[in-house]
Amino acid sequence: MGAYSFLDVQASIDGPGGAFSLSGAGNAEEGISIDPTGDKSAMTVGADGKAMHTLYADRSGTVTVRLQKTSTVNAQLQNMYNYQTTSARYHGQNTIVVRNPISGDVITCTEVAFAKQPSNAYAKEAGNIEWTFHAGIIDTKLGTGTPEVE
Repeated sequence: MGAYSFLDVQASIDGPGGAFSLSGAGNAEEGISIDPTGDKSAMTVGADGKAMHTLYADRSGTVTVRLQKTSTVNAQLQNMYNYQTTSARYHGQNTIVVRNPISGDVITCTEVAFAKQPSNAYAKEAGNIEWTFHAGIIDTKLGTGTPEVE
């Protein structure tokens, strides 16, 4: 039987203007997601019915970090965003790593840039703040999901 807990997930960001943990600091229920930009391949079927596959080199994607409005990480990310958007010199140089040592998963995102300033609503309920990043390269290694027993 397998088991999963977000408590085991470790995430961090490192780049111009900051380096800190993105996990265990008021993460929203929806957590962190990593999504590829598009398909990895395309298939074309010729007039004679034969298929041709094309493999794309694209390894890019989007990383979304969802935090509770009261998380102190929002201020850290805002400071990084403010710094990195002052000049192209600082843009697209972040690294985000998400790992789960229990399952063996390690996802390393490099050439990462803030996609935009997050929306921030003031309402009856506090809500969440979603930080969206564009990652130039996403390297994914999924573990077996079965931790070793000592």
